[in-house]
Amino acid sequence: MSYMAYADKYFLILFVTIGRNKYMKSLLFKKIDAFAGDRSFGNPAGVIYLKDKNELSENEMQRVALELKGVVCEVGFVTFGNSDEYDYQLRFFSCEREVPFCGHATIAISNDIIKTNPKFKNVQELKIKTGKGILKAVNKILQENAVYISAPEPAYHETDIKIPELAKALNISDHQILENISLSIVNTGQNILLVPLKSLDGCIKTDPDYLTLRNFCLKNNVEGVNIYTSDTFDPDKQYRTRVFAPTFGYLEDPATGSANCSLAYELYRTKRWNGDLLTIEQGTEYKDHNIIKIFFDKTIQRVFFGGSALTRIDGNYLLHLK
Repeated sequence: MSYMAYADKYFLILFVTIGRNKYMKSLLFKKIDAFAGDRSFGNPAGVIYLKDKNELSENEMQRVALELKGVVCEVGFVTFGNSDEYDYQLRFFSCEREVPFCGHATIAISNDIIKTNPKFKNVQELKIKTGKGILKAVNKILQENAVYISAPEPAYHETDIKIPELAKALNISDHQILENISLSIVNTGQNILLVPLKSLDGCIKTDPDYLTLRNFCLKNNVEGVNIYTSDTFDPDKQYRTRVFAPTFGYLEDPATGSANCSLAYELYRTKRWNGDLLTIEQGTEYKDHNIIKIFFDKTIQRVFFGGSALTRIDGNYLLHLK
């Protein structure tokens, strides 16, 4: 049994067997794997549906995310809107801190809401309030079993990071990094350093040390590193990526919305992509990789990223009160 399958079984038993009492808060909880499909496990997100925005304090949200460390990468907390401004609001926490925007959790939650909430089943566009403003969710469940999310507006940052320092942090040789493409930092929620590599083998075999890469990121004001190559396993895919996120309390994100949107914005800005449908492989497996789909809406000048999601656990999370 895989670790994630074991974790799912363990938590399901936990939800069923532990009783409730006045020293606990019982919260509607789901574990949903974003970008999961026939050949991949996706990226796990914890989801807490709140009755109202005051049901949990920020400290309690952070505690939930910390308690779920190792089971999910981030936890999304959902409250539904009661005005025309937005349909639902999302807040995201990793085990270490609040995150302004988390792409894979947004995909997971939006898939779940459209599939399970009759109010939104036939709504084509939903409005999501996040720490990066109001975003759109485009309902493609019937056509593609997927939801597409508008990425936050990008911010571009210059960097003077030197190749030898970067290669050392990633535990690779200098010559594995492409020389003719400049390093760049693009923020669509977090500062993501984009690193072009020469080969699929080089991308898959990259094996950084957690603390070394974390210290590198903190020193250079970088929150994550997206290594990418146009050398792909499937010929109909355009890029392979891997995303490292040591400043959030874990080494690698297996399937990522925001970091791949940072890449897409940079590809479009540098005229290496015309905005048509872009399909990205992500992960450490040659064949059984995760899939992220991206397109550029030229009308509103925004990247949209999309994918499916699978619910693995549906129950209650019991938060012990201190």
